[in-house]
Amino acid sequence: MSERFSDAIRQKLALLPDRPGCYLMKERGEILYVGKAVNLNNRVRSYFSNHPHSAKVQALVDRVDDFDIILAATNLEALVLESNLIKLHKPYYNIKLMDDKHYPYIRISLNEPFPRLTVARRVENDGARYFGPYYGTAAINQVTGVLRRIFPLRTCTLKLPAAKPLRPCISYEMGQCLAPCAGYVTQEEYMVLVNEVIAFLRGRYKPVVARLEEEMAQASRELQFERAAELRDSIRDVMGLMEQQNALQTQQVDQDVIAVAQDGLDAMAQVLFIRGGKMLETRAFALPREGNEPLDEVMDGFLTQFYEDRIPAREVIAQASQDRDTLEAWLREKRQGAVDVIIPQRGDKRRLVDNALSNAQDALQKRNAKAQVVHERTIIASEELADALGIEKVPVRIEGFDISNTQGAQSVASMVVFINGQPARREYRHFRIKTVEGPNDFASMNEVLTRRFKRALLPDKPWPLPDLILVDGGPQQLAFALMARDSLGLDVPMFGLAERQEEIFLPEADEPVILDRHSPALHLIQRVRDEAHRFGITHHRKLRGKESIRSRLEEVPGIGPARRRALLSAFRSIKGIQEADVDALASVPGMSRPAAQALYDALHTNEK
Repeated sequence: MSERFSDAIRQKLALLPDRPGCYLMKERGEILYVGKAVNLNNRVRSYFSNHPHSAKVQALVDRVDDFDIILAATNLEALVLESNLIKLHKPYYNIKLMDDKHYPYIRISLNEPFPRLTVARRVENDGARYFGPYYGTAAINQVTGVLRRIFPLRTCTLKLPAAKPLRPCISYEMGQCLAPCAGYVTQEEYMVLVNEVIAFLRGRYKPVVARLEEEMAQASRELQFERAAELRDSIRDVMGLMEQQNALQTQQVDQDVIAVAQDGLDAMAQVLFIRGGKMLETRAFALPREGNEPLDEVMDGFLTQFYEDRIPAREVIAQASQDRDTLEAWLREKRQGAVDVIIPQRGDKRRLVDNALSNAQDALQKRNAKAQVVHERTIIASEELADALGIEKVPVRIEGFDISNTQGAQSVASMVVFINGQPARREYRHFRIKTVEGPNDFASMNEVLTRRFKRALLPDKPWPLPDLILVDGGPQQLAFALMARDSLGLDVPMFGLAERQEEIFLPEADEPVILDRHSPALHLIQRVRDEAHRFGITHHRKLRGKESIRSRLEEVPGIGPARRRALLSAFRSIKGIQEADVDALASVPGMSRPAAQALYDALHTNEK
């Protein structure tokens, strides 16, 4: 054991029991990892031994300064406990599924006196009964539609039984509810129907068909032909639904096929959802930092997380497993029925695993390629930019500035922010030019940069200083920006980017810098410049639109200052005035019908 481990850890290791349970690795009280073990003594000691570890385990051990254990009666109990602890604490070094999609289940709330039939996206430990999952909207809609026509269970959220009978809703009138809220059915009678629904969802449909056929015959004898036709259609729906399920089941049972691909750094799990021999869907789940861990450990960790809120298929076909028997027992509890965990070595099922593995390898390769592109566009681009500009620190926060105006009118400036090469849109800002008259972009840039730098010097909530500033323009714009910086005694690297030749102008440099057109650094600063331009132009157009409407408002005969104030008070904004109709305009105090019509016509001239 390494000498660096504390006496407290050594003492805990000496007292570890030879029993199943969970262990919690900690750093300064924070839980870093949760694991389970058949023998806590052997498993936990292995972390603190001198034997070589994988990169992930070594990184974990280097941080651990304490650990706790929780004893369990059986290995199955330890597995359930591990799953619950991971879900509760979300430790950094445990497997995290990079996927949040939840498929629908049919839920029957057996924890209520009058159970409801609803659709749920998660399986909860709440005493309800779940059936599914159903893959696709069409599948869940088809099943629930048949159920609600044949089994009139309630779907409302009323708390029953009610203190006094309530008036039944339209579902009762449509024959889709027995109205327990109104006292039209006893709890015993209602539960008979609930049990029939459960049996139906478990595949016992023949008693339901027999009941419907008997009711149809009775309706025919009583000359209730519309009712008989409805029952006939219900029988057809049930038989159609069951024929689909039976046809699938005669080919093959439902299967989940799982494989994991590893590349030494990360891993990718792939699940094939096979229902009745037909592959309905495949899903990939990224497993960061699991690329060099033992495959059977990664697989078991993935399976416990994957099935935490899912019901497994009848067969779970996996590439590997460290503790198949315990996993199988746990999945049977989740399904409330038979589940076989199969680790095939040959044959058709092995070919299914190989198919899943091929998909996982392909997904991992694509993810790595995408990550490499992002890395090149951000981190590598920033490093290359620092080298091209001759600055020592690789810029993390880059700010870009641009001026927008129309012949000097409505001048605005935009500030965009990129952090680690990615837009940080919450940090974007607009500036209205206040001290410059006419179309003077140089002086406007000086004003904006002065105001921006002063924000960084505020004692309360200062803006963070950037690592680099991009000025949209040539050496003149850059010179005025540098004057703003130097006047406040700051030292922030800056450069100008001229759009025509994509020339980079640096302070005190005689010649511009020209980057290769394929350079990631050039692509990065182009994205910053283009985003600053887009952000400024969008805001400027909005201001021009408002000003145009305001000007037209002032030019309308009969709309003086008093009426303008009344209109703005009534409609809150220029846009509100423009969207109002003639009647609404005429209803404003001080307005007349002719004035309202003249105003409406003036504001909508371009629409005619």
